[in-house]
Amino acid sequence: MAWKKTGNKFYNQKTKVKGRVFDSRREARRYQELLILQQAGEIRDLECQVSFPLIPSQKYKDPVSGHWKTERGVRYVADFVYTTKDGERVVEDVKGVRTKEYIIKRKLVLWLCGIHIREV
Repeated sequence: MAWKKTGNKFYNQKTKVKGRVFDSRREARRYQELLILQQAGEIRDLECQVSFPLIPSQKYKDPVSGHWKTERGVRYVADFVYTTKDGERVVEDVKGVRTKEYIIKRKLVLWLCGIHIREV
């Protein structure tokens, strides 16, 4: 029996807003809300897909082959980062499903960077 791939396992649909492609309709809708808040002067410096390095890449010598190999680093990519009119920097993630990987990265961002991620 052959399985037919139906798309993303969380059923998200890529959505385009103002020339920018988002991973879900929910994320695109939040972007539109943030644009309105920025135009109203409630927030400023809105950025999308901001990367936070958590663990750098590691080089090691493979004990079997003797060749040098690289283990990729780990990073967290926030959906949005902006500053409120009170000067608070907000790191925001639009969540439908809180995966185990996300929860670990959220905790690493708090521990390493001192940043609490606002979930929407």
